[in-house]
Amino acid sequence: MLIERTINTKLFQLLKSFPVVTLTGCRQCGKSTLLKHLLPDYTYISLEDLDLRQIAKEDPRHFISIYSQKVIIDEIQQVPELLSYLQTHIDSVNESGMYVLTGSHNLLLMQSISQSLAGRTALLSLAPFSVVELRSANLLPQTTNEMLFKGCFPRIYDKQIDATDFYPSYIKTYIDRDVRILRNITDYSAFTRFLKLCAGRCSQILNVTALAEDAGITRKTAEAWLSVLEASYIIYMLKPYYKNFGKRIIKNPKMYFYDTGLVSSLLGITSTEQIETFYMRGALFENFVVSELLKRRLFAGKSDELYFWRDSNGVEIDVIEEDNLEIKAYEIKASETMNTAFFSNIKKIKEIAGLKAENTAVIYSGKSLPATSENGAYICWREI
Repeated sequence: MLIERTINTKLFQLLKSFPVVTLTGCRQCGKSTLLKHLLPDYTYISLEDLDLRQIAKEDPRHFISIYSQKVIIDEIQQVPELLSYLQTHIDSVNESGMYVLTGSHNLLLMQSISQSLAGRTALLSLAPFSVVELRSANLLPQTTNEMLFKGCFPRIYDKQIDATDFYPSYIKTYIDRDVRILRNITDYSAFTRFLKLCAGRCSQILNVTALAEDAGITRKTAEAWLSVLEASYIIYMLKPYYKNFGKRIIKNPKMYFYDTGLVSSLLGITSTEQIETFYMRGALFENFVVSELLKRRLFAGKSDELYFWRDSNGVEIDVIEEDNLEIKAYEIKASETMNTAFFSNIKKIKEIAGLKAENTAVIYSGKSLPATSENGAYICWREI
């Protein structure tokens, strides 16, 4: 069963305007499947194929003569030197929609693109399924706990793979392949332990020094490993809001994972039932909502302008979104019951932040239909 992706509209739009569109995202989030389905008239090749990779490396001009127009090149970061030759070819032909490039390592890919294809490629990011996509396909889990446990990776829904089988395999493949490419990490057990410690800190303000101490590594190593997790779309750093509503004192970001199913697996959760009484259920739900708000922006081709805000008195807004010069504020509550007290922090900064009621909301884990109050909207997670 092929699930329609909301990024499709933006992808088609960009193909009409740019000679190259670059689609990034974590492994197995559906990049190849999406492109093969949407662009049947394009030739699909993957540089994971050793023979193709060898040709691209040893004779790039010949490679481009074979694949000169309407080509999807998957895992382009395998041969970054190819991009310089693509630039020359693209400039000589000067047509839109010539290539679609994909990659799962943002750091390596963006460095290469900034050098060779700046101004010639549009950038898009894909992630695992969103609530909107699962809902439209009638595949959305029935309960909050099931959603947090299963996560959103396509293979779980396409192939009906049990989460307890999928995620351990995914983690092993990720460490064996991506970590080796991005950093020369030889102690995989230490990195796995570090990854699990990060999962235990999801939705928290990042303290790199404490994380490094718990992992038994230096702060410098912890920073390097965090950059690996960011570059391969495992974690996302939510930055503190940079405009003062009074005085902001928090400077460190909050750490979130792109997928709560992955977090649950790393934390040792093996069933939906365990989520109900799990001490981190609130953190998992907050992580889930932040990742959904992020997907909503990424799939529309927007920058990731999401933030959190906390002042010197401890007043915190879970998510601040800047959109079309407007500020939106969201509070995230794992409760299943609406409560006007959920808006207390939003009310405290409403005037100084210039917030309008239509731009404030509490996203909660209840089953009720969306509702509004004088302070803002209540949004069930199923309607994000």
